[in-house]
Amino acid sequence: MKQYEITPNDADQRLDKFLKKLFWNATLSFLYKCNRKGNIKIFKDWKKTKQSNEYKLQVWDLVQIFLSDGEIEKISQVENEVALSSRQNEGIRSFQKQNIVFEDEYLLVLNKNPWQNVHPGDHASTEVSLIEQVHDYFWKSLNSLTFKPSLIHRIDRDTSWVIMIAKNKTALTRLSDDFKSHTKIQKTYFCLVLWKLSRSSGTVRKKLKRIENALKENKVQVSEGWLEAITHYTLIDEYKIDIPNGEQIISSLEVTIETWRMHQIRVHLAALWNPILWDKTYWDKKLNSYFAKNFPLTRQMLHAWKIEFNNPISKKKMSLEAKLKKDMIEFIQNIKK
Repeated sequence: MKQYEITPNDADQRLDKFLKKLFWNATLSFLYKCNRKGNIKIFKDWKKTKQSNEYKLQVWDLVQIFLSDGEIEKISQVENEVALSSRQNEGIRSFQKQNIVFEDEYLLVLNKNPWQNVHPGDHASTEVSLIEQVHDYFWKSLNSLTFKPSLIHRIDRDTSWVIMIAKNKTALTRLSDDFKSHTKIQKTYFCLVLWKLSRSSGTVRKKLKRIENALKENKVQVSEGWLEAITHYTLIDEYKIDIPNGEQIISSLEVTIETWRMHQIRVHLAALWNPILWDKTYWDKKLNSYFAKNFPLTRQMLHAWKIEFNNPISKKKMSLEAKLKKDMIEFIQNIKK
């Protein structure tokens, strides 16, 4: 018999889901059969009881498994240890510590590189994703039976971002709720756009329509009568460069949003006739081609720059900044010349 003590990280989940995470090599039908035969018991309040598969585990419950050591070892088997160790080393090599913006006992904040998958399998890629790198970096140092560090929000593959990862369940729940509210988290973006702005600061209030399964049209479009979207922008600097068609102005902006719509910043700035540089969807393809040939640009020049939030445990107000990535810095240096 083996028993497992439920901590806050493992509580409030169904018994069958907990068992499947704990014994990932076992089928659900096998686990259901074990429970039906009385091989799984919950010990709480000095009583040993049989519970349904839907039972929500509570903190300090003891889950007792009445199987032989051999059976438990078999259903607990993970990947080949050599392969697992190899992937762990790859994850540590890939995980760049210089990209850590902040870390404490509950939270990890990273400055994500562009062109990096956040989840395994994104964009049909086999590369080690960001969250896999995080799991391998921590390995087994975080004490939990089933909880692994989890992304609090998602980001685009080709965008560099400040991204938040919860190291325990409490942090995940509280910050996820804060993100859903859209009022407790303040994100500030940096971007480079084409041409001179008509004014040095302003607000765009154009409603947006999202088109599912769009093929030959933009997935997000300005359309009255649809979803409210509010974007604030402020000019930081202007850079003048000479191109075959004449003088070209590139403007750098600080942008904040009140609503969090898909592609909101990209669509709103394009609606001002100041599209984000190298945005393949919402700007001029001829200029796109010119900058691709003459500058080392391979992605849209949009960066999630700063974030303000309340620490999920201490409630202390925090303000963090993710530095611009090398490609952005080098491009700005080049056009300054």
